[in-house]
Amino acid sequence: MEFGIFHEFWSTRAGSQDEAFADSFAEIAAAEEWGLDAIWLAEIHMNPTRALVTAPLIVASAIAARTTRIKIGTAVQILPLGHPLRLAEETATIDQISGGRLIFGVGRSAFPRAYNAYGISYEESQDRFAESLEIIKQAWTEPTCSYQGRYHSFENFTLVPRPVQQPHPEIRIAASQPDTYEQIGRLGYPLFSAVRASPLSELAGHTRIYRDAWKAAGHAGEPKAYLQTPVYVAETQQRALAEAEAGLMRFATYRADLVRGPLSYAEVQREKGIVGTPDSVAERLMQLRDEAQLAGISAEINPGSMLSHAQVMNSLRLWCQEVMPRFNPVAVDEEVHQSGDYVEADKAE
Repeated sequence: MEFGIFHEFWSTRAGSQDEAFADSFAEIAAAEEWGLDAIWLAEIHMNPTRALVTAPLIVASAIAARTTRIKIGTAVQILPLGHPLRLAEETATIDQISGGRLIFGVGRSAFPRAYNAYGISYEESQDRFAESLEIIKQAWTEPTCSYQGRYHSFENFTLVPRPVQQPHPEIRIAASQPDTYEQIGRLGYPLFSAVRASPLSELAGHTRIYRDAWKAAGHAGEPKAYLQTPVYVAETQQRALAEAEAGLMRFATYRADLVRGPLSYAEVQREKGIVGTPDSVAERLMQLRDEAQLAGISAEINPGSMLSHAQVMNSLRLWCQEVMPRFNPVAVDEEVHQSGDYVEADKAE
């Protein structure tokens, strides 16, 4: 089972944007050291109290230069906001810099705000997304390509550089609305499911629709569904619930139009994230894995951007060292276990 973390590079506890970037890169370095499989980057525009990652491919390039093993994913790159040929070039470049570690998570976003700022109609987003994805795949895989579409037309384009991964980096498509699960299954792509638009109790039903559509379309291989959800781990249940509450409640109400009536903290814990000790978090994740047939999970390690750097580091350590090995048993280097400093730093706050 693939284990990752999702990062927006911001914390309300950071003293400055400079500090937030430094803390975020330190967290990613720790994730690399502690054996995590993947780091996933947001693309969120014009929301300074939530996220600093407006240019995920630039951040991905910086991570590629700082790491040697961890996979680097976009979660997600908003395809309609960029020119597909430029995106093909930049993603292929990152795949080269990273030695073939890019995972290209794509979507079109549920927020019209950035579309309005960039002068692109959100009503066109679905068609623009499909056209851009087709162009990027052609650019990655064909020696020379031409395209005549509604939004983009060009002749005899040759991509330089070529991606390391052949025929191309893995593509995963995000789903947040019920009707998109069937579409992604029919197209034959791995699925990236978030819980902002629907509760965790509906996840198994959504992934079943995805798998059925995949099989009905006759695709080879097995469909793969991945979950992105807030996760916070601490040494005791009481501590985990107390420290995660403000951020998780903020996370659950980012989109007021998606809130289904008044939300209690108990309901948010149940439907919008996984919070607890390594034992309780692993138990809940095993339940979700078995019910929804998940191939992996990406933990939003600072839901609501309300946690301190020390709290994130302690949760990340427990996620990597206490939860992940229960799903992917491996020999862990002794040095990985000698990292209790973050526990003490967090307790000192």
